[in-house]
Amino acid sequence: MTRQAWMRLRRGVLSLAIGWATMFGAAAQTPLERGRYLVETIAACGNRHTPKGPNGPLPGKALAGNWVVEDVPPFRAVAPNITPDRTTGIGGWTDVQIARAIREGIRPDGSVIGPPMPIGLYRGLADDDLAAMVAYLRSVPAVAQVAEKSTYRIPLPTAYGPPVGQVAAPSRSDAVAYGAYLAGPVAHCIECHTPMFEGGRRDTTKVGAGGQAFAGPWGSAVAANITSSRTSGLGAWTDAEIERAIRTGVSRDGRRLHPPMAFAQYRDISAADMMALIAYLRSLPPVER
Repeated sequence: MTRQAWMRLRRGVLSLAIGWATMFGAAAQTPLERGRYLVETIAACGNRHTPKGPNGPLPGKALAGNWVVEDVPPFRAVAPNITPDRTTGIGGWTDVQIARAIREGIRPDGSVIGPPMPIGLYRGLADDDLAAMVAYLRSVPAVAQVAEKSTYRIPLPTAYGPPVGQVAAPSRSDAVAYGAYLAGPVAHCIECHTPMFEGGRRDTTKVGAGGQAFAGPWGSAVAANITSSRTSGLGAWTDAEIERAIRTGVSRDGRRLHPPMAFAQYRDISAADMMALIAYLRSLPPVER
């Protein structure tokens, strides 16, 4: 059997398995449950918006912001408070305003949200998933906490594109397409794992090739090559090894991986979504690094 034929067969089996898992899992979720799953698990919003101390997330401060997400020469980004507190959070915003901020990067006052919020990817969030996320953000405990304003030493765009119209998620029956949706608009894996040109633009000819360094208390973590390369990527890894790395931060060779990968959140990714993610990663053309 050729590699192409094997991949087609594998995708078919995966799609069938994902379809059954979805039938008994995600399909039964209410919008609030779906929103909780997205925000707290695969989208990992708390990885950026929950302040942390030496021992991890600060108790009682979930999604309350004021955590320095990135401090690099072009900017100092501080995560805002996205709890429903009416004074320091988003409690005074309408659902439409919250949705626009997430998917288009425009606040109610018209100002533009800067990096590292991956607005270019969030523009692809499906309408139903976006509404579910907004519903969940409305439900979390309000926390009164003022967040420091981010500082940008680079010009921000006036907009990230024209207003977003209706967006539907790919069918879960197509494992690779749905996995691409999860790895892109939802979890923004490809944001961190795709190298950049000078000036901050992503090299879309090398999606998943890694190489970007992230500094933090852990030192400097370099994004891994997650393409199907057998020498420098995931091509020689088993599905179980890829899943273990995503869920627990333990590499194939036993090395402990570092933040900013959101292992605490990714450990609860559903089985169906994990299968779709791995199917997508397997589809990425090999890139050597």
